[in-house]
Amino acid sequence: QVQLVESGGGLVQAGGSLRLSCAASGRTFSSYAMGWFRQAPGKEREFVAAISWSGGNTYYADSVKGRFTMSRDNAKNTVYLQMNSLKPEDTAVYYCAAAPYYSDYLREGYEYDYWGQGTQVTVSS
Repeated sequence: QVQLVESGGGLVQAGGSLRLSCAASGRTFSSYAMGWFRQAPGKEREFVAAISWSGGNTYYADSVKGRFTMSRDNAKNTVYLQMNSLKPEDTAVYYCAAAPYYSDYLREGYEYDYWGQGTQVTVSS
């Protein structure tokens, strides 16, 4: 069982930066690949970024590539999403999620077993 708690969301102007954190409970955090998804009002949830259990591989949606960076610190049971050059279209609730370590696609929600409650990111123009 893994419990996930996101933090770091807020209101920022376009062009600004935010860093989201996702703290996980449980001793087996390093056994999970992790992902970030987001959902804007009236839209479906979409993949943002993912990282392998070791941190050796990262994956990004085309819409955030070059602007967002995902990382993890297994000693702290935490994953991060550094978001730079934010745009109004990045406005959404951001969720972190945990998938079994052997998951290798990591871009679909069904691959993930555990989800956080989400944190709101609002980018003003």
